Amino acid sequence: MSVLLTGFAPFAGETVNPSWDAIERLSTGTIAGHAVETLRLPCVFQLAAERLEEAIAATTPSVVISVGQAGGRSRIGIERVAINIDDCRHADESGAQPVDAPVVANGPDAYFATVPVKSILARLMKAGIPAEVSNTAGTFVCNHVFYLARHLAETRLPDMKVGFLHVPFSPLQAVAREAPSMSVTMMRDAVALATEVALTSNGDILLAAGSSH
Repeated sequence: MSVLLTGFAPFAGETVNPSWDAIERLSTGTIAGHAVETLRLPCVFQLAAERLEEAIAATTPSVVISVGQAGGRSRIGIERVAINIDDCRHADESGAQPVDAPVVANGPDAYFATVPVKSILARLMKAGIPAEVSNTAGTFVCNHVFYLARHLAETRLPDMKVGFLHVPFSPLQAVAREAPSMSVTMMRDAVALATEVALTSNGDILLAAGSSH
């Protein structure tokens, strides 16, 4: 049994991407008795989708948790919803810039995460890791990957749980800008704990964590 953890390569002129830096630190271990498979995805719509699909087919993981960077956020964002749309203000690393295009033609408008979002939130907060439930994963490559993973689970691997986490800038990135940051070590711990909860929980908890805007 295995879990698949994915992060992204640097994009938009950055030299690092803490989503991958955190995942890479988990690449040689196990979580809750499950072998950890890791995958670095390019910030390119088509290639990221192809590589994710290939990795899921090769490993048939129990849980897939993808991680992306959301610069400007101050907490780990536990994403609740993936929507079936790509709508980009700037191009991906290949120059592609889809606008109002579906992730999957004729797919459902949206999918909810199937990891226990509220239980993960409670566990991260208990560990002293700033976290929040997020109701939008954006409309760029992060959401694209999240939606595709959920669609693959829905259509091919119904027992596979899928979740997505957004992480803030790392301190290295925040040096040159006025923005919140979080250590990569804390991000790594957040991913490990989220994965453990996803693997060991039989359901979610009732916990108020909504937002008014």
